[in-house]
Amino acid sequence: YSGRASSFRTSIRRVFSFPPVYSLILALLLSKFTFPLFLNDLLIKLGGMVTPLALVSIGFQLSFGTRSLRQNLRPLLVGLSYKLVLGPLLLVLLFVGILGARGEAIQVTLIETAMAPMITAGVVAVEYELDAELVSLMLGIGIPLSFFTVPVLSYFLRWV
Repeated sequence: YSGRASSFRTSIRRVFSFPPVYSLILALLLSKFTFPLFLNDLLIKLGGMVTPLALVSIGFQLSFGTRSLRQNLRPLLVGLSYKLVLGPLLLVLLFVGILGARGEAIQVTLIETAMAPMITAGVVAVEYELDAELVSLMLGIGIPLSFFTVPVLSYFLRWV
């Protein structure tokens, strides 16, 4: 959908040139080592900056202008309705209603489905020029909306 040609080889190259993959590989290689306390504290502080920086970068692209909202209203409503309401309800129906899954693990899993759209996915979508305006709106509106959808789903899952 980015309008770029793609092949298996190109996709593999893109996956392994994506900086978070380097971080994952490095973390796996270094997981058995114990770091000095000062370095551990530094890494924790640096890691804590990732989400706010991603939010700021998405926030700078956010436009709540009436033109932007009007042009993207339909896909925005469809995307957020599915991500925050319909998708979680379908999974509750499947796991609880049909498969009879119960317990804390299933509750947590289902609550996760009602969370806001992923910031990382938004950053990747913007990087590949997949309608940055819509992506920004989905994140900018979806995150605050999830403050309501998650507690509502959590309330209903108490009986599961």
